[in-house]
Amino acid sequence: MERFAVALLALTAAAVAAGLALWALGAGWADLAWGAGAAAALLPAVWWAAVDLRAGRLGADVLAVLALGGTLAVGEYLAGAVIGVMLATGRVLELYAERRAGRDLSALLDRSPTRTRVRVDDELTPVDVDEVVPGNTIVVLPGEIVPVDGRLAMAGTFDESALTGEPLPVERQPGEHVSSGVVNAGGAVDIVAARRATESTYAGIVRMAGAATAKSAPVARLADRFAAVFLPFAVGIAAIAWALTGDPVRAVAVLVTATPCPLLLAVPIAVTAGMSRASRQGVVVRDGRALEALGRAETAVLDKTGTVTRGAPRVTDVLTAPGHQREVVLRTAAAVEALSSHVLAAAVVDAARPLGILKATEVREEPGRGAVGIVDGEVVAVGKPLWDVPPETGWAASALRRAGLDGAIPIWVTVGGEAVGAVLAKDEIRPDAARTLRRLRSVGLRRIVLLTGDRTETAVDVGGLLGFDDVQAESTPATKVERVAAEHRRAVTVMVGDGLNDAPALATADVGVALSARGATAAAQAADAVVLSDRIDPLAAAVETASRARRIAVQSAATGLGLSVAAMGVAAFGLLIPVAGALVQELIDVAVILNSLRALLPKRRQRVGEHDQELLRRFADEHELLVPVRAAVRAAADSLSDGATEHADAETRRAYRLLVDHLLPHERAEEHELYPAVGEILGSSESTTTMSRGHAEIERLVRRLARHLSEGPVRPGQVDDLRATLYGLDAVLTLHFAQEEQGYFSLTPST
Repeated sequence: MERFAVALLALTAAAVAAGLALWALGAGWADLAWGAGAAAALLPAVWWAAVDLRAGRLGADVLAVLALGGTLAVGEYLAGAVIGVMLATGRVLELYAERRAGRDLSALLDRSPTRTRVRVDDELTPVDVDEVVPGNTIVVLPGEIVPVDGRLAMAGTFDESALTGEPLPVERQPGEHVSSGVVNAGGAVDIVAARRATESTYAGIVRMAGAATAKSAPVARLADRFAAVFLPFAVGIAAIAWALTGDPVRAVAVLVTATPCPLLLAVPIAVTAGMSRASRQGVVVRDGRALEALGRAETAVLDKTGTVTRGAPRVTDVLTAPGHQREVVLRTAAAVEALSSHVLAAAVVDAARPLGILKATEVREEPGRGAVGIVDGEVVAVGKPLWDVPPETGWAASALRRAGLDGAIPIWVTVGGEAVGAVLAKDEIRPDAARTLRRLRSVGLRRIVLLTGDRTETAVDVGGLLGFDDVQAESTPATKVERVAAEHRRAVTVMVGDGLNDAPALATADVGVALSARGATAAAQAADAVVLSDRIDPLAAAVETASRARRIAVQSAATGLGLSVAAMGVAAFGLLIPVAGALVQELIDVAVILNSLRALLPKRRQRVGEHDQELLRRFADEHELLVPVRAAVRAAADSLSDGATEHADAETRRAYRLLVDHLLPHERAEEHELYPAVGEILGSSESTTTMSRGHAEIERLVRRLARHLSEGPVRPGQVDDLRATLYGLDAVLTLHFAQEEQGYFSLTPST
């Protein structure tokens, strides 16, 4: 289709040029060349108009057919050829943008498993997934996607987030059901197939997405909505001019000046420019209809796991038994996890990397328990606890309660048969999520909903922190479709997700936006736009770009049509012949096209320079390095639960030293280096005033802690105030760091 449009453009442009050359030479064949160009454009225009009419649309192509036909009927061939050039140019622009978007998306659609291994008498035979039948035993290796529904022949660990939205790995026992589409997050497992691939969960969700796509009504193009009003008006003026004067040339002159070139060119140029701009910002939009709908969206429905959260667990804290240091426990656990394939292993290793990872030997996986190895001559086990009945008291019971309250999973560390610590891991909110939601609201989205398959408690916490208008948890693919359909009935709705379970809802929304970082093919296939980076702030940038491109397109179309109406009035009174009308129309076209090209330009805002970007990244990296300091503050407060013990005194003094040596220099550097730069970026030094007050409060609490410790060993009478000081400091640091990460560090461009 694009080749045909390009050929049509070349043909009509050549006809105009040839006719002008013949006219200049006085050869007398100019009308023949121009007429051929107009006729060449008329045939496909009739086809495109017929397609619109069959779909119930009274589009811009219909008016183009009337103008082309009219010029040929009254012998105004030059005007017809010029209209043909405009028609072909607009079609080429639209098709080029769609082809470019399709090319950018093609590399994403590669998730669905096509091959697997069938076990027969201890031998593995590679086969196509479609050849697997119920009763076959298939082997799924670590990191692979389960290709068919089945039952486990052994214990296994799976990442089910693509189906359920639950970000943490789930352990399944022998005989339990496993759905296709989940990822093997443990060691190799044998699964007895229960269904064929075409009847399994993954295929069912893909079919649901296809059905939703088929039922979704396409969003009308902006040009067609303008044309639906302008076309009958223009035809009416032409008919009145013909009826009152009896001169068909006047009617054709009206139609020529009414030719919707602002719609055929200005709107596609603005939309194509918007698509190009969005692509530079990291969002590929499939076509102009999707960009236009994105620009007038009023409601956004966002998935949680992998969309507003990172989609993978990260270590949030390390709780230790009395007498053990946090850093030592974490490094010891990471030594074993560095050689483990468990899905949580990477989180532990990443958290320990700044401290230096110890070396482990003889590491082995124990299915259902975790990993075991030798570190510094001691047997270290990392994973599930040794006890079958959870303890009711002691540090381990406190760790279990803390994990439950935080929505985290505890990874127990055992040395020589003794539990020495618990590493807590959870799926954290993306640092750019809060800023993205604020930007979405600033460009006109009035309602933002969190829709997830995760647990209610977790979803409500995330929704409350980010300020969603509504939260719906424990959703299945079917209930997600129902909710998006309900929002769609109220307003133009954008659905954002990244998992297999989001695909049907993405197809149901006016605009489905998929995050490609985790490679969900079904989501990318069902979506109208794809975010290419592992951040969501490009989404807000794309909505801003779409809104601006649509605003420019409306401005260009309205201005162009307004000038066309004025020219139509002049033509109706016989003051413009068709050729002159075509020339006037071309001047109008040039004006609106130049205006439409503004959509390529970035919106004027304070740019973050290279120096400021480096500054932001530096302090963001320091936040990661200060995690042990913050953990030491919490550990010191917890140690005071047992009173004024020697251990509590040591933990408190250790926390104070870390605060003075590491945290306070960081805060002071932020105050004098980072905050002035942020103030310039945001346009006012007042923008950092509240954050500076946070620095002052942190300094005050550290001074209070110093006064306590200057009195000698911790005494019983100091315990209550010391605990209040330390817990208060922990709360202030948590809030302060989160505010900086969401408000300041997310200013760096997405990568």
